[in-house]
Amino acid sequence: MSSNQDLIKYSGGCHCGTVRFEVWAPAILRVIQCNCSVCHKKQNNHFIVPASKFKLLQGEDNLTIYTFNTHKAKHMFCKTCGVQSFYTPRSNPDGYGVMPHCLDSENIEMSRETFDGLNWEREMEHNLELRTRSKDSD
Repeated sequence: MSSNQDLIKYSGGCHCGTVRFEVWAPAILRVIQCNCSVCHKKQNNHFIVPASKFKLLQGEDNLTIYTFNTHKAKHMFCKTCGVQSFYTPRSNPDGYGVMPHCLDSENIEMSRETFDGLNWEREMEHNLELRTRSKDSD
């Protein structure tokens, strides 16, 4: 991911406002639509950023975590309103998947791409670039 000067600072959070965060991301967000069992049920569309580009401002004590299968993905959501505004993805455990619909900005530009999460291992073999999205670039 680019230096902060090439990125935009977005603010966002959950529905009740208990969980708040800031994230530095490109002007055009590369949003992933995954069809794995949990993403499909939650409509978990997200973009991935390095951990260094994400800052939880408040609400850490009000987050609860759901895991399943490999328990590598950490699906965090607000205990009060139930909204998942970000999570730790299995594909990028050193970064965050952020939900664009939880950003405060109304005029968000996005490109969408699909990810075959039902066939996760095969998809990751063919989509090597995805693993690099949680890495800082110099």
